[in-house]
Amino acid sequence: MKFLTTVLLAGAATALAGAASAADGKGISDDAVKIGMILDMSGAYSSIDGQGSVAAVQMAIDEMGGKVAGKPIELMSGDHQNKADIGSNIARQWADQDHVDLILGGANSGVGIALQGITAEKNVAYINNGAASNALTNESCAPKTGLHWTYDTDALANGTAVAMVKEGNKSWYFITADYAFGHNLEKTAANAVKANGGEVVGSVAAPFPTPDFSSFLLQAQGSGAQVIGLANAGTDTQNSVKQAQEFGIVSGGQKLASLLLFISDVDALGLDAAQGLTLTTGFYWDLDDDTRAWSAKYEEKTGAKPSMVQAGMYSSALQYLKAVEAAGTDDPETVIAKLKEMPIDDVFARNGKVRADGLMVHDMYLAQVKTPEESKGKWDYYNIVRTIPGDQAFQSMDKGSCEAAKKM
Repeated sequence: MKFLTTVLLAGAATALAGAASAADGKGISDDAVKIGMILDMSGAYSSIDGQGSVAAVQMAIDEMGGKVAGKPIELMSGDHQNKADIGSNIARQWADQDHVDLILGGANSGVGIALQGITAEKNVAYINNGAASNALTNESCAPKTGLHWTYDTDALANGTAVAMVKEGNKSWYFITADYAFGHNLEKTAANAVKANGGEVVGSVAAPFPTPDFSSFLLQAQGSGAQVIGLANAGTDTQNSVKQAQEFGIVSGGQKLASLLLFISDVDALGLDAAQGLTLTTGFYWDLDDDTRAWSAKYEEKTGAKPSMVQAGMYSSALQYLKAVEAAGTDDPETVIAKLKEMPIDDVFARNGKVRADGLMVHDMYLAQVKTPEESKGKWDYYNIVRTIPGDQAFQSMDKGSCEAAKKM
């Protein structure tokens, strides 16, 4: 098994003997607070996750001064290669041998669901930022140890799909990434379409990842649907949009709905291809003075503006460390419980609150990609149409299926 592991030490590496065990909830369980990140470092989602996520979490560590509760913070990262077994093996090794306190999960729902199960079994705190599947806070929830932070399929559907149907785009055909994330996103988007008076005329599952969407796009074009919903992400989305332009789908009168679009995708596509796309995001660098200032620091480190996954990674790491400081322990259940007590308000999250089921509910934003004429330069890509309050964006807990949270 091959995977990348990097270790960054933040703060002094001095061993502090006699630390109280986390089991009694009275202190830090080791000589350092250890954060492990299991990410897509080399595949279809690496531009929205990857080394950019590592840089974002390092910014959170630096903001804490490299220490928490008097102990240095240690950061590790591994490449799951979009394979659940590889991600699982890394997590087990880190839990059993390295005694990691927190695992931050990156993009890929199949990997994310597997990691949540392992961390619950091993009693390790887990926060997922890149996976979209709402299963993380429904049937696969682990509310004592696991949180879902940045966005989920409900928030995406309640933004993009609802907005487009209300504009009169009633008939939909889906091109879906053929794994947990894609099918979950299609299901939630289809439910939103139908709940708002639209209809789904068909769908097709495309292998993940795939460079050639021609057969799937031709099926969608032939369906006559007003909207082709892209239930995919990363390079799959980029390839879908590019090839749809080549087939003349948009110029022929059909619309594309990219249900999960990132700023890095728009940058890769260019505004000529991406202009007019409607999307839902949890973060945009140009929202206000605070987001602009933080994103400028991030760009200095990475050469790019942050995706919402990367901004979410920063937020979740920072709030976790603040919870450790407040609780005086890195015991996972104690820290997760503390996070549920804290208001979440930082450069990423506005009006944030961690629910009993582990979902961090916060404001989302409906956006539209600018035309080349509207843009003032690189990264000036979105018009923010409106803010979607968190309680409207995310599924309510009483409609969810996390029975363990309902009993808490």
